[in-house]
Amino acid sequence: MLHKMTIGGLAMDPSSNAPILILNSVDEEFSIPIWIGLLEAASIASVLQNISFDRPMTHDLFKNFIKTVNTNVTKIEVCDLKDNTFYAKIYCISKDGEFILDARPSDAIALALRLKAEIFVDDSVVESLKVKNGEYEIVDDSDQGKKWEKYLKDLSPEDFGKYKV
Repeated sequence: MLHKMTIGGLAMDPSSNAPILILNSVDEEFSIPIWIGLLEAASIASVLQNISFDRPMTHDLFKNFIKTVNTNVTKIEVCDLKDNTFYAKIYCISKDGEFILDARPSDAIALALRLKAEIFVDDSVVESLKVKNGEYEIVDDSDQGKKWEKYLKDLSPEDFGKYKV
């Protein structure tokens, strides 16, 4: 099953200063955090904030190429999560037929935003991210680990809005 998603926002991970892309489910009440690179975050933020540049950025260049070769991106899908790495697919259709491109989720989403394509997350990804019965494993029982445990336990979706990129 695929879950239709929207962009919830961009946040900064306070421990690593890495950008986090927040995807919100359209039909259900859950969010997916995806840690992404700074350049990809800037590319996504530029679309979300309607910022344009004199010269095309990489995702704009790819969008221009797709349009030039008369291809449409029908949707993107965050399709897998293995060893803390997310995987995505870009679904395309051209006069020669349909094809799928492998991509990083951040690149696929940056492109989907530019092309107004729908964003989906596969149910297997959602299930692998869910905490079962409110339980979690404490791996680091040091004082610092306990401090992070409390911080993460008390975190709410509204807190992500504090860290705009």
